[in-house]
Amino acid sequence: MIRVLLADDEAMIRAGVRAILSADPQIEVVAEAADGREAIELTLGLRPDVTLLDIRMPRLDGLGAAAELRRVAPDTAVMMLTTFGEDEYIARALSSGASGFLLKSGDPLELLAGVRAVADGAAYLSPKVAHRVITELSGGRMSGGAAARRRTAGLTPRERQVLALLGSGLSNAEIAARLHVVEGTVKAYVSAILTRLEVRNRVQAAVIAYEAGLVDGIADTSRSS
Repeated sequence: MIRVLLADDEAMIRAGVRAILSADPQIEVVAEAADGREAIELTLGLRPDVTLLDIRMPRLDGLGAAAELRRVAPDTAVMMLTTFGEDEYIARALSSGASGFLLKSGDPLELLAGVRAVADGAAYLSPKVAHRVITELSGGRMSGGAAARRRTAGLTPRERQVLALLGSGLSNAEIAARLHVVEGTVKAYVSAILTRLEVRNRVQAAVIAYEAGLVDGIADTSRSS
């Protein structure tokens, strides 16, 4: 069972999101919060698998709450849910430590898929957001291939394999199956990769994997050692 905490200052939005999530028998909404501070307090008390945050909330917005939760509750995945798709919100959400970013205008199935993905340790971006990120990676503000290649040069061959698979959107379990290792081993590799790359989360690591060109050779990652 995936335990979710939902934070949004609009009661009708919370009701709608709860209804979508409750349609999945494997997802349970354990609590609701109306602002960022309450979301942090409830997360610390309930330790949900996923905390779903609206970006614009009173007292403390979702971006600030996400950054704080990465510090005080690192085992809880954070996903942003918003009506705003501007690049500045996407960039700030990813840098704050969020594992996923969804637009409220998206398909309800995206919400379910996103919650399952981040609960399983993967990163998830809605298709519209992913398109923006990939466009930027192709030559916009987020581009930086040479710098990314320098940052990944110090990784071991196996860490580069794991990073490439992480960058392609695979969860820890899927990476373990691809590389024929136990999931705990993958978690250890991911933790080491985040530390060595000096990034906060899998999304930021995935961006570096794209910039460094590691994902382009994903078909070969399971054959090398």
